[in-house]
Amino acid sequence: MTQDITHYAKNRQSAKAYNSTKKISADNIEKIKELLRFSPSSVNSQPWHFILASSDEAKAKIAKSTERLFPFNKKSILDASHVLVFASKLDIEQDYLLRVLKQEEKDGRFVADPVAFKERMHGGRNMFINLHKQDFKDVQHWMDKQVYLNLGAFLLGVSTLGIDATPMEGIEVSVLDEEFGLREKGYSSLVVVPLGYSDDKNDFNATLPKSRLEYSEILTEV
Repeated sequence: MTQDITHYAKNRQSAKAYNSTKKISADNIEKIKELLRFSPSSVNSQPWHFILASSDEAKAKIAKSTERLFPFNKKSILDASHVLVFASKLDIEQDYLLRVLKQEEKDGRFVADPVAFKERMHGGRNMFINLHKQDFKDVQHWMDKQVYLNLGAFLLGVSTLGIDATPMEGIEVSVLDEEFGLREKGYSSLVVVPLGYSDDKNDFNATLPKSRLEYSEILTEV
C-alpha cells in the first residue's frame, strides 16, 4: 500500500542501535546516491561532497572521529550497514561555478535561449554568492546550510525505503577530515549518518512515541 509522505515523517526515528548482520541492498544504495545528488540547494550551488563507507575498514576510519569526545556514537557507526559523511566546500571558486554551469548546459537547462539563459544563470549565481562573500561575510555558513538542506531531504527520503538513519554531529571534524584528506580536497566534514536497520532488541528509541511541540507553539496561520 502506498503511504502518504506524512506517514514517513511521523514514523521515522533516529536509530540508537543497528543490526550489524542486515545490509542495505545494492538497488537501495543506488537510490541513496540519487537522493544525495538530486537534493535542492540555493542557486543550484551544490557545495558538498559525500563519503559512502561500506567496508569495516572505512567505517573504522569514520569511527575514529568519535573516540575522544563522543564514544557513545562509535558502535552505531561500526554496526551500521553503511555510513555517510556529509562534507561542505571550504570555498566556492569560479572554476567550480563554471563546472556547475557546464553541467546545467549539458542537462538542457538553457535550451530555450542558450546564450542569454546561460549568462543570466551564471551572473545571478555569482551575484548571490558574492553577497555572502563580500557583504554578509558568511559564505562558509551559507554553504554549510546547503548541506543541511540535503541532509533533511535525505533523512526523509531514506525512510521511504525502510532504511534507518541517525544524523550525528558528535564527531571531531578535524580527525575525520584528516582520515580522508578532505581539507586537501577543499572540503570539511559536518555530519556523519549511519544507515541500515535498527537492532530491535537494543534500540531503545525504536518503540518510543515521537514527541513534537503543538501547532499552537510552532505555527502561525495568517
